[in-house]
Amino acid sequence: MRNNVSNTWITRAETSADIPAVRAVIVAAFDTPAEADLVDALRADPAWIDGLSVVTTDQDGKLVGHALLTRCHIGDTPALCLAPVAVLPEYQKTGAGSAAIRAALDVATDRRERFVTVLGHPAYYPRFGFTRASTHGIGISIDVPDEAMMALALDAGHPLPGGMVRYAAPFGI
Repeated sequence: MRNNVSNTWITRAETSADIPAVRAVIVAAFDTPAEADLVDALRADPAWIDGLSVVTTDQDGKLVGHALLTRCHIGDTPALCLAPVAVLPEYQKTGAGSAAIRAALDVATDRRERFVTVLGHPAYYPRFGFTRASTHGIGISIDVPDEAMMALALDAGHPLPGGMVRYAAPFGI
């Protein structure tokens, strides 16, 4: 992945040297260390795909955000899952998280991945093209608000498949 530079943010693939800083971002962004534990578990899981873990840095190189795509399936169809996206609290609502998400989706598109799911905030993800998954016949095995489960077709030539989403084992879903 090449470095993507915006006016404010630099995005690039995560390296092994970034692991402590990524963990610090995730622990700072969420209420418990469980989110950081999840990212660590995903790195050890076969669902991990090298290059689809993206960090956001400021112009001075400080790591401030992180986004991760891992393997999942919609029914029997391979897809990606947007896992925890985290930004240091003092950098939230500055575009650092959006930059990481866009960069990860660009890499996935370049790799000819077709579908991405996300379980997240319904007001945030539509700006990236995500739509309500249930309208495409996509479901999940846990009870979540319908508007919180979203899906995105990265390749307009392939409509979203229907079926239940199966996530990587560390998600517990």
